[in-house]
Amino acid sequence: MSNDVQEWRQYLCRACGLIYDEEKGDPDSGLAPGTRFEDIPDDWECPLCGVTKTDFELFEKPLVIAVEQTANFSTEPGIVVVGAGLAGWAAVDAIRQLDQQVPVTLVSACSGDLYHKPELSVAISRGLDKAALIQETGVAAVKRLGVQLMAETFVVGVTPELHQLRTTRGSLTYTKLVLAQGAKPVLPDQLPPDLCWRVNDLACWSGMQQALAKGPQSIAIVGAGMIGCEIAEDFVRAGHQVTLLDRNTSPLAGLLPLQASKRLADSLSGLGVTYIGNDEISGITALDNDQKQIQFKSGTTLEFDQVLAATGLITDDRIARHAGLDFDRGITVDADTLQTSQADIYALGDCINIEGTPCRFIEPIKHQAKTIAHAVLDLEACVYQHSAPVVRLKTRSLPVVMNGLPLAGVDWTLVYEDADELIMEQRLDKQVIAQLKVGASAHNRAA
Repeated sequence: MSNDVQEWRQYLCRACGLIYDEEKGDPDSGLAPGTRFEDIPDDWECPLCGVTKTDFELFEKPLVIAVEQTANFSTEPGIVVVGAGLAGWAAVDAIRQLDQQVPVTLVSACSGDLYHKPELSVAISRGLDKAALIQETGVAAVKRLGVQLMAETFVVGVTPELHQLRTTRGSLTYTKLVLAQGAKPVLPDQLPPDLCWRVNDLACWSGMQQALAKGPQSIAIVGAGMIGCEIAEDFVRAGHQVTLLDRNTSPLAGLLPLQASKRLADSLSGLGVTYIGNDEISGITALDNDQKQIQFKSGTTLEFDQVLAATGLITDDRIARHAGLDFDRGITVDADTLQTSQADIYALGDCINIEGTPCRFIEPIKHQAKTIAHAVLDLEACVYQHSAPVVRLKTRSLPVVMNGLPLAGVDWTLVYEDADELIMEQRLDKQVIAQLKVGASAHNRAA
């Protein structure tokens, strides 16, 4: 079939979940709308995580013909999913692929619109707004999947003995409960919430995007972790004056060895990002000219148009505490089944803790959803096999890829180094537990 009559296809990045749509192309990377996947140059990189086209696969949404459920509030027992982020929708989709009739209710504190959260840290420089980031509205998704959506609804508590979920719109009786509540930004006391933007969800990001759309501004980003570094590059590429603040000497000091951290600092500096480390913020004050003044413990003060907090994530323990669930920096789940410490309650995504470690990565979510779908439908067990995902820093100026999760206190060994590339490893008992590749060829050599 010729291209002029062939339907437009979509391709999924296996690394980060980005979808390349042939109809839309990728104009920022020089791919005009209508560029077929096979016509993309082999050295083209995913605009989100930087892998090449060999890491993409044909994406076909499963055709699910579900029994339409009433849009009115129903208290009939069924599977209840809390949270309409990537994890919540993944769970709903996995359930529907296996059973098109079981009643499913999705409870969401927001509108429930579907969007790809990792795109938030690279969207400003690409000129995207909220409408462009929404892949499907919550209303359209529930109609397609035949589920009930309770949008703008907050969970008040859970009573496992009664299989009851209490919300601001009333109580629901569930047969199985799936928690996909995500994690929220950590905001230290010295960072007033009314003076600091956070970008952990589409609504907060949208407010910040509208503020920055007024023109080039001076922006302080507090926290030089992965999100802070990615957003710093995104903002400076969009024409803003960016200062990255952290208590450490160089960015991502908690994850990267010093050699790699310094390379990242030099790369960001080359783009125009100012890095200020070795100091802590003592407070932020709003000035009469609408700027924000940041005070440091050293006595220094700086003024900015906008302040963004990228100081990490934390899982809210309120729901877990009310339900009597085991909790340790996240909802503790069984590593094989993802069941919590209470029967018939499961959890996935950013809110969980597996074997003592929070699991805040996109890559495992679809596998977690598949395991939970089999469990809540009482089908043959689909054992979840957790492994450390590949960590990719979405900084186009300097690709950074890490396989495995490094351990604090274990020395890094230099494998290779030149002006363009750095490769290091951590070894424990003669086994490689983490490998780090930094530089222009990092993505191509990550496998």
